[in-house]
Amino acid sequence: MNKLVLVTGGSRGLGKNAALMLAAKGMDVVITYLHNKEAADEVVASIRWLGQKAAALPLNVGDVSMFGSFTDELSELLNQYFERDNIDALINNAGMGAFAAFADTTEAQFDGLMNVHLKGAFFLTQSLLPLVNNGGKVINVSSGLTRFSETGFCAYAMMKAGVEVMTRYLALELGPRQISVNTLAPGAIETDFGGGVVRDNTALNESIASKTALGRVGLPDDIGKAMLMLLSDEAQWLNGQRIEVSGGIHL
Repeated sequence: MNKLVLVTGGSRGLGKNAALMLAAKGMDVVITYLHNKEAADEVVASIRWLGQKAAALPLNVGDVSMFGSFTDELSELLNQYFERDNIDALINNAGMGAFAAFADTTEAQFDGLMNVHLKGAFFLTQSLLPLVNNGGKVINVSSGLTRFSETGFCAYAMMKAGVEVMTRYLALELGPRQISVNTLAPGAIETDFGGGVVRDNTALNESIASKTALGRVGLPDDIGKAMLMLLSDEAQWLNGQRIEVSGGIHL
C-alpha cells in the first residue's frame, strides 16, 4: 500500500510543491485549502495524472471549531476513496505571514498568527492523532526566523518558535507509538508567500543571496526534497529535531 500523506495548505506555495513531489515519489496525498477550491482541484488533478490517489478538503486551520467535523470528513474520505483507515504522515504546513514592526503589530494580527500557526497546529494535530498510523510521521513547518532576526517578523517568529517547542514534546509523548516528529524550518523561498516579495523583488532577492553560504535564495523544490527526506524510512531514527533548510543563511 502506498504511503498516504496529509498536507495542510496544499493548494499553493510550499504545500503544493510538496504534494506534487510526494506524488512523484509514489505517495498518495490529501491536501487542505482555505478558499481557492479551483487551485486545490488543479493540484489533485496533477497528482492523479502522476498515477497517485489524491483528494482535497476545505479547512480553516485558524478555526479550532472545525477540527472535529474535519477529522470525521477525513475519516470518511479515507474509508470510501482510499480504502483505508489511517494516514502515514501529517505535514502541518498551512500558514500566512503578517509583516509589521513590533511597535506596529496589532492585536488582531497577533491573534491571527497565533490561531493559525500555533493554536491551529496544536489542536489539529491533537484531533488527527487517532488517524495517524503507529510508526508514522509528523512534520511541523517552522521558519529560519526563529534562529535569526529580521525586522517586521517578531509575532510570526514567536508562533513558529512555539511550534518548534511543540515538536519536541510531541516527539517525546508519541514515542510509545513509534511516531517521529520533526520541525522543518525553511529560509527565504521564492514563492507567493508575503505577496511574492522574495521572488519578485530583485534587490531583496540579491541581498538574501549575498548572506547565504550557497549563494542563492531557496526554491520550493529545496523544501520539497527535504520533506521527502524526513518522510523516508531512512529518517525513522531522526526525531524531535529542527532541520533548517536555508542554504546556510546568516552563518
